Amino acid sequence: MGKHDFRVSGFQFSGISAGIKKNGKKDLALIYSEVPAQVAGVFTTNHVKAAPVQFGMKRIHKGLGQAVIINSGNANACTGSQGLKDTKKMASWVAKGLGIDERLIFAASTGVIGVPLPLGRIEDGIPKLIQSLSPDGWLDAVEAIMTTDAFPKIEVATCRIKGKEVKLCGMAKGAGMIRPNMATMLSFLVTNANIKAPLLQRMLQEVVDVTYNCITVDGDTSTNDTVLLLANGMSGSPQLTEMGRDGEIFLAMLKQVCKNLATSIVKDGEGATKLIEILVQGARSQEDAKRVAYTIAHSPLVKTAFFGEDANWGRILCAIGYSGVPINPNRIDLFFDQAPIVKNGMGVGPPLEAKAAKVIKKKSFQVTVDLHQGKRQFSVLTTDLSFDYVKINASYRS
Repeated sequence: MGKHDFRVSGFQFSGISAGIKKNGKKDLALIYSEVPAQVAGVFTTNHVKAAPVQFGMKRIHKGLGQAVIINSGNANACTGSQGLKDTKKMASWVAKGLGIDERLIFAASTGVIGVPLPLGRIEDGIPKLIQSLSPDGWLDAVEAIMTTDAFPKIEVATCRIKGKEVKLCGMAKGAGMIRPNMATMLSFLVTNANIKAPLLQRMLQEVVDVTYNCITVDGDTSTNDTVLLLANGMSGSPQLTEMGRDGEIFLAMLKQVCKNLATSIVKDGEGATKLIEILVQGARSQEDAKRVAYTIAHSPLVKTAFFGEDANWGRILCAIGYSGVPINPNRIDLFFDQAPIVKNGMGVGPPLEAKAAKVIKKKSFQVTVDLHQGKRQFSVLTTDLSFDYVKINASYRS
């Protein structure tokens, strides 16, 4: 199968414009499995949860799903009991149109918070959405889940389990309000693998922790984060109920697909001009390393210095100091890629600093902090903070 072939046996997709977005772009998507699929999901840890997230969290325990309806242009968050009723109505209309059990429908929304869904438009759009379903409709669905995204985020991969080809396709959206802490981040993955829901859930949780949960654009965890993985078993491979060698093969593929999607989200960070990996090593614990990495990644002063291509290492040391992690400032080393800029808590001097300053002119680079306090490390992908980020988010609702 070709690299850009997003057909997965037994799945159909569609994406249409239902008039939710003011600009007339596609805003309603449907993912449909011809047979009930095993389903796994991970949702936002924000205590303010959008209606479709609350809806999905209740359903995921059964481990079965057959369709996902997604709308963009409206988050259906902070919409009270009405928001939940609206999500249920959407699901029941889809179930009726497809002739399947309403309990097998999941929903996701993304867009502006605090505005009721334009239910009439969605109800009118659903028949067309169902009619448009096709094994080749993947890219239409991808387009319909986007908001401020500059480009679609899609991945496809295959592996072999017991001689059968197993395929996995993934899509994601998100460019702002990104700090998935399972941000506005949605990701949908479909596979013809035959994996029982409890194992699928364990795999997805493990993968989310090392991919989507290791990125940040602006430190804001959305109300709507949702990752759903549907496995319909139509590859003909035997059912997996425990990890084993075949499970490891699928897990590796899932990890790679999600890592690529997560990286795409950061590359598309609103207004971003740089992709930056913050690696903190030499920490006493992974939790310490994580806290320091995120503190650096979220500092507006650090992010604006990266945008201005200013090798202002003092801002990074300042962020490390207020991270809440006990450190010895006289032991900190700091590198931009391989170029040292701080040694034992002090600047390395103008000649070496000039080399480090060249690194941050690149589109992509690594910042390495060595705390020299232990053996644990953590890495996070982030962006700079540009004029455009402010412009995009200052006028998002207008």
